[in-house]
Amino acid sequence: MRIKERYDGVIAYFQDAMPVAESELNYSNPFELLVAVILSAQCTDKRVNLTTPALFEAYPTAEAMAEATAEDIFPYIRSISYPNNKARHLAAMARMLMEEFGGEVPSDLDALQRLPGVGRKTANVIGAVIWQKEVMPVDTHVFRVAARIGLTRGAKTPLQTELQLERHIPSHLLPIAHHWLILHGRYVCTARSPKCAKCGITAFCRHFLEQKAEK
Repeated sequence: MRIKERYDGVIAYFQDAMPVAESELNYSNPFELLVAVILSAQCTDKRVNLTTPALFEAYPTAEAMAEATAEDIFPYIRSISYPNNKARHLAAMARMLMEEFGGEVPSDLDALQRLPGVGRKTANVIGAVIWQKEVMPVDTHVFRVAARIGLTRGAKTPLQTELQLERHIPSHLLPIAHHWLILHGRYVCTARSPKCAKCGITAFCRHFLEQKAEK
């Protein structure tokens, strides 16, 4: 199957089956999303959503969080993975927002990556979700699902996956395509025992077709 045929089939399916696809993190403004995405690294969205209400009540703005120390923040996020590091990142991130960006989350991706705790994936998530920037954030779900379906070939790093996906997915669809792949990986194309019987893109999936050919 040609790569264009595979992409066309997968995109057509998701456009029909999942016309609305959004982040499952709970947030009400860019600052809250930034905090939630930092916390979500190597942690489930469900756990983050259980944690952030009390954190946001205590520190509703960058200004409020900038006044806190990592030790102040830690008790609110102790149930999150790597709470010590993330508490330090949040405190330092909020201070930089106040000192360099007037307390506002910057829309520029390079500026976002200067913030403590913010790497390329996190910056791309903020850009795609808040400002609909035409970028492809790659987390573990996107990395795995793209390779399994056959949307990527030989990609060994998230950056290689990102660049291959951006080359083939129409740029205006990149913000929602990110969510398509995440949600598909979370609920259908799971890491262990993917639910192929419930999957709507088996006709275009390299993994499924290869398994079928072996039988």
